[in-house]
Order: sequence, then C-alpha cells, then structure tokens
Amino acid sequence: MAAVPLAAQTGSPGTERMRSTLMAPSTGPGDPASATASGHIRDTMAQRMQPCAMCHGKEGRSTRVGYFPRIAGKPQGYLFNQLQNFRDGRRRNPAMNHLMQFMTDDYLQEIAAYFSSLELPYPPARPNGLTPEQVQVAETLVFRGAPQRQIPACVACHGAKMTGRQPAMPGLLTLPADYLIGQLGAWQTGLRHAKAPDCMADVAKRLTADEVSALANWLSSQAVPADPRPVPAGNEPLPIRCGSGER
Repeated sequence: MAAVPLAAQTGSPGTERMRSTLMAPSTGPGDPASATASGHIRDTMAQRMQPCAMCHGKEGRSTRVGYFPRIAGKPQGYLFNQLQNFRDGRRRNPAMNHLMQFMTDDYLQEIAAYFSSLELPYPPARPNGLTPEQVQVAETLVFRGAPQRQIPACVACHGAKMTGRQPAMPGLLTLPADYLIGQLGAWQTGLRHAKAPDCMADVAKRLTADEVSALANWLSSQAVPADPRPVPAGNEPLPIRCGSGER
C-alpha cells in the first residue's frame, strides 16, 4: 500500500484545502479575487487541479515516487472510470476516496477531460534489471498472453504499442513498477474493483507472483513511442468482457 502524504490524509487540514481548491466556484468579473492589473483571472481547470500535483506530479506527469501513476494523456473514459471508482469505494485510497466524495459525474468528466487533453513528454525508460528468462515471460504475456489460462495478450486491450486504447483502456509504459505491482496485487486480493464484469481482476488472479513482478518491471522500463496517444477504439471487440472497457 502506498504511504499517503501527511497533507493528503483523510480529514486533515491539507486534504480539506485540496478539496476546496478542486471544487472552488468560478470567479466572475465582479469578484475582487479575480482582478489583476491587466484584467481578470479566469477560473480554469488547470488552476483547480494544482493540488493533484502533490502526488501525481506537475500537470499529472507523475514523479519518481513509486506509488503514484501518471494521469496526463490517459483516455478520458479511463480517468472518469477511476474517479468514479474512488468516489464509490471500488478503489481504496484514503485521500482519493475523501477528495472525490461529493463530486458529481459531470464534474468528474471535466477533470478526466482536462487530464486526458494534456500531451506532455514522458520520462526516459529505466533499466529493468530483469534476467533474459524474466524478459521472455513478460514479453510473452504482453504480446501473446497465455490462452490456456484465459489470459489475453496485454496488447489486445491496451493497444499494439501499449499506449492505451480509446475510450477507456490506459497506457502502461513507464508507470512505476511499484505502482503496477501494487495494483495487480490489489486486484488479486480484492482490494481493487471495477464495474462488473471486472476483467482485470479476473486476469490478475490468473497471474503468478513471478509473472506480476516480471510484467511490472518490463512495462516500467519500456520507452514510449514517438506518438504516445491512445489508439482509436477500432471495430474489434475486446478479447474478454470488461465492464469499464468500452463505452
């Protein structure tokens, strides 16, 4: 489990300040707080989302802290689903559960649309420290899956280049290995859920601990292609039924 920063702990003054900023009402032309020497400050999502940088890094690019994912550039449908999951208790993180508690679907869509629209550079790939055998395990799962165990290839859902698939499948490259291991483990143990049918929970439970480690470290070390945008949905259905995958 990720350690929650002091300022982001549920009910702390820091969390309350974060939530008030995220949900701040729009400033109008008559509001003195919006006045500057050259005119007025527009209330923008970029201003409102500044508290997210505490964990997710500037503009949602992620940081070197291993438990917080990049959110910039992820598909809007994926981000919306995760915000809903935090609000409705399917995903557990004290700070996120608290911050999302009173947000409407419409506002969650605004947040998701903002972060999905950000096209920002990715961090460079890092060495993974895997043995050739572990690399083979990871690449087999990514590109071919394990059909005999009903594990589809990762690329079948997350895109041929693993940069994500519209409307709601995320890219996985360069995500911290600790984060990926933590999320796969949460699905395996029932700490993380998605809308039924929960396809990732089913897949994760069929992976061994060694496979999870190899996959996470391989994905975190792959360079992002020149075009990092999620691929269009296309006409081919997902290989397994997924409650949050296509909408």
